Amino acid sequence: MTRNSDRVKTDAGAMMRLDKWLWHARFFKTRSGASSYAAAGNIRLNGTRQTRSSARIRVGDTLTFALHGHVRVIEIVALSARRGPAVEARTLYHDHDPPSDRPKTPTSAKPAARSPGSGRPTKRDRRAQDAFTDKGSFPG
Repeated sequence: MTRNSDRVKTDAGAMMRLDKWLWHARFFKTRSGASSYAAAGNIRLNGTRQTRSSARIRVGDTLTFALHGHVRVIEIVALSARRGPAVEARTLYHDHDPPSDRPKTPTSAKPAARSPGSGRPTKRDRRAQDAFTDKGSFPG
């Protein structure tokens, strides 16, 4: 039986790869996604821009990066030996600026209502409908 202390290292001298930690902390679905994001220079480690996914991190470091339209400021609290469940992943870091609970914008607006039995919309009807929902401009 493994204990939680076997899976999480809080030793200040322990080090881990940046991409591996981002994957363990569940910021990315795949390790290759975390690696390419870090290699693109999108992450700052203690204020310094990192262009290597193999950059070494340790407990107490601060990561700053933009993800899903929000800038994240993360302090590393622990290093993990494996990619565990989300509950365990949340114990690896402290989020200094958690995402706000703002309402999400709808990805697609509902089409304008048409009366039943009026058939399919013509091209002119579609353009008028798009202009009404701010998707395009109606030529007139």
